[in-house]
Amino acid sequence: MTNISIISTDQAPAAIGPYSQAVRVGSLLFTSGQIPLGSDGQLVPGGVEEQTHQVFRNLSAVLAAAGATFRDVVKATVFIKDMNQFAQINEIYASYFGDHKPARSTVEVARLPKDVFVEIELIAALNVE
Repeated sequence: MTNISIISTDQAPAAIGPYSQAVRVGSLLFTSGQIPLGSDGQLVPGGVEEQTHQVFRNLSAVLAAAGATFRDVVKATVFIKDMNQFAQINEIYASYFGDHKPARSTVEVARLPKDVFVEIELIAALNVE
């Protein structure tokens, strides 16, 4: 049987429903989608840029709780409210990944939880040599 571990940290917002911040299955880590909530569970003030940075701070904290970084990410899924904001989100996205370029899908959606501008989920490969 595959070893499944639930990953959680108080450095990112707690799950607001029946799900985990992340789940590790063997050497793979699957994060839940992160929206721009602070660790206190409150929506960060500001526009798409502030929200995108908060999403990446949350993802960084969840990755760290599993012993990972953005360099371990192999797939990202980005959900955005308005494709016209893609360039702003993409610039911030690139600043967190640097020269590391995981596979990615970007999807414009009709609505996101709490009417935020962006939500991102990741898959990371851990302890792979």
